Amino acid sequence: MPDIVLLCYCSCPDAASAQAIAEALVNERLAACVSRLPGISSTYRWQGTVTTDSEELLLIKTAAGRFDALKARLLELHPYELPELIAVPAKFGHTAYLDWVRQAVGS
Repeated sequence: MPDIVLLCYCSCPDAASAQAIAEALVNERLAACVSRLPGISSTYRWQGTVTTDSEELLLIKTAAGRFDALKARLLELHPYELPELIAVPAKFGHTAYLDWVRQAVGS
């Protein structure tokens, strides 16, 4: 069975940190592609206070076999004390694209 492709979500506080993380993950073959969505607004409870912040969302495409290394690297690079990192398996998709993701991360 081929390695499962994952779509990982990660929010960043600004464009500079989002770009640095995206470039590192792709350059190090931990992600095939990272799409950046600027201008999101996140409302959350942190340390007992409800806060709303502007953020940039990363959509990271990788393979399950690379997830642990991706997570470790993202946690090294991310400026937040508790970064968001949620991975969702791509159960369906364009087969050629999913194969490209696997190939791009060496999976």
